Amino acid sequence: MRENLERLKLQVASELEAVESSAELDALKVKFLGKKGELTAILKQMGKLSAEERPVIGALANDVRKFIEDNIALRSEIIAKAELEERLKAEAVDVTLPGKQKELGHSHPMTHLLDEICDILIGMGFEVVSGPEIDTEYYNFTALNHPAGHPARDPQDTFYFNDEVLLRTQTSSVQARVMENRKPPIRVIAPGRVYRKDEVDMTHSPMFHQVEGLVVDRNITMADLKGTLDTLFKRIYGNDAKIRFRPHHFPFTEPSAEMDLQCFACHGEGCRVCKGEGWIEMLGCGMVHPRVLEMCGIDPNEYSGFAFGLGTDRMTMTRYGVNDLRLFFENDIRFLKQF
Repeated sequence: MRENLERLKLQVASELEAVESSAELDALKVKFLGKKGELTAILKQMGKLSAEERPVIGALANDVRKFIEDNIALRSEIIAKAELEERLKAEAVDVTLPGKQKELGHSHPMTHLLDEICDILIGMGFEVVSGPEIDTEYYNFTALNHPAGHPARDPQDTFYFNDEVLLRTQTSSVQARVMENRKPPIRVIAPGRVYRKDEVDMTHSPMFHQVEGLVVDRNITMADLKGTLDTLFKRIYGNDAKIRFRPHHFPFTEPSAEMDLQCFACHGEGCRVCKGEGWIEMLGCGMVHPRVLEMCGIDPNEYSGFAFGLGTDRMTMTRYGVNDLRLFFENDIRFLKQF
C-alpha cells in the first residue's frame, strides 16, 4: 500500500501539469478523490493491514490526500487566472473604433400635424386641456344638448360598456367638463382620440383623432369663429387654401356649420377621394348653444362662445397628399419613412 500511495502521488503531480481547463481539473479531482477514485480504492484495503501498520499507512494516506488537494487548489488558481485573461482578451473593446450608426425614429405624421395644430392655436391664446376617453353618457351627450332618442346615442354608432359608460364619440365631451369647472373667459383646445362604429374605408376609421376648440367670453360672434379657422387652415395649408362653410345642425351649437377644404387631389373637380364633391369635410363648428352654457352654470345672456371639432386624420391626408387613411394605421415603415 505504501508503494501504491507513493506511486499515486507521482501520478497526480504528472497529470496536473497537463491540465489546462477547469473542466479537466474537475475531472481529475473526481478521478483521484471521488467516492470511486483511486485514493479511495487504496484506502479500502486498510482492513487487510495489521494493527501496527494501520497508523503508519493512515498517516501516509492523509499526507497524500493533502498533497493532492493542495496541488489541485494551486492549479485551480493558475487556470482561473489564465481563463480570466483569455476572457478579457475576447471581450476587449477597442474604444478607438467608430461607433455603430443607429437609425433614429421620428414622430408619426399624424402626431407631427397634431403638434403643429396645437402650436398654432397656443400661439393664438388657446390652452391645451384633456378629458377621459372612457366617459359617461351625460358628458358625451346630455351635457351637449343631445335629447333622448337622438340618433348619435344609438348603439349602432357608439361603443357602449353599459347604459351609462361609453367610448367618447367626440372631444366635445371635454367642453362641459371645462365649463363646469372654469369661469369665462375660456379659450381651450382638447386634442385626443375618439371612437365611432364607422366602417373602415379610404376616409373613415372606427378610431380617429379630433381637436376640440372652445372659446367663451363676452361678445363672441360667428366672425370670431370663422377668423380663427381661416387663420389656422392658412397657416397649415398655405395662403392658397380654400375653405367654405355650409349651414348644418349640431345639438350643442346654434347656429351650426360644417367647414370643408377644397380637395387636394382634384382641386375641386371631383374624384374618388372627395367622392365627386370637390371638397372634403374637415370639421363641424358653431356658436355654443345657450342651453349648453346654462347647463354648465354660465349665463347665456352675459356670455357667448364658439366651438369647433376638427378631424386631424383627414387633415393629415390633405396636408401630405395621401388618398387613403388606412395607410397611416398600417405602420408600414416604407410608407412612414417618407415623412
